[in-house]
Amino acid sequence: MASFPPRVNEKEIGKLLLNLVDHTEVVRDLTFAPDGSLILVSASRDKTLRVWDLKDDGNMMKVLRGHQNWVYSCAFSPDSSVLCSVGASKAVFLWNMDKYTMIRKLEGHHHDVVACDFSPDGALLATASYDTRVYIWDPHNGDILMEFGHLFPPPTPIFAGGANDRWVRSVSFSHDGLHIASLADDKMVRFWRIDEDYPVQVAPLSNGLCCAFSTDGSVLAAGTHDGSVYFWATPRQVPSLQHLCRMSIRRVMPTQEVQELPVPSKLLEFLSYRI
Repeated sequence: MASFPPRVNEKEIGKLLLNLVDHTEVVRDLTFAPDGSLILVSASRDKTLRVWDLKDDGNMMKVLRGHQNWVYSCAFSPDSSVLCSVGASKAVFLWNMDKYTMIRKLEGHHHDVVACDFSPDGALLATASYDTRVYIWDPHNGDILMEFGHLFPPPTPIFAGGANDRWVRSVSFSHDGLHIASLADDKMVRFWRIDEDYPVQVAPLSNGLCCAFSTDGSVLAAGTHDGSVYFWATPRQVPSLQHLCRMSIRRVMPTQEVQELPVPSKLLEFLSYRI
């Protein structure tokens, strides 16, 4: 069996290696498993997610079905065990990537959910919606821990489902696990702390569509509808001891195991993300 990616010399760089053909509609998003396994997930308007093994010549391993409409975006948890997918519905889908089964649907948004991203320790999940909100979830129990609104006063559910000039287009977690960035149709990019319900920094941006932090978290890149990419220096703040402890312990055990530690309840509370 040929290995992927194959060894290539300089003259072969840029050559097409694989063409994965199975979706029947537009492919909206792609994400690789962070564990280096070369497992790829594709999200499509055909209402499915497809799991591909690039080490096996791009063999399609599984089709994940559950969305009733277009799938806009997907993201792996840092340990590659969970996949989040969102689309043209109000629900957020979580998938077990060992068994390829749905874990749960997170309910709370009032309009299409268009972007998602896990925190670096996998303990939190951020989702962005046309309902003008970004939610921070505990993906392990489905609780909404924080809401970041982009329209004030917040629209009631009946109005959040319509056009409001504040649709949130993108959300991204910084690698410090403390900040997120969001882009909305009000021509703004916002930087938030996960423990404060107001932006710590705001900058102008027209036609924002997608954003991503650099690996060290010092720069945010944002792409626009008109073909431009803009860059910002990001807020840098010293994290609290509590935040450092929460991040550190989750490098060696998942949230479920943290919650089961035989330690005093006050210490468990200290290590939890009850924002």
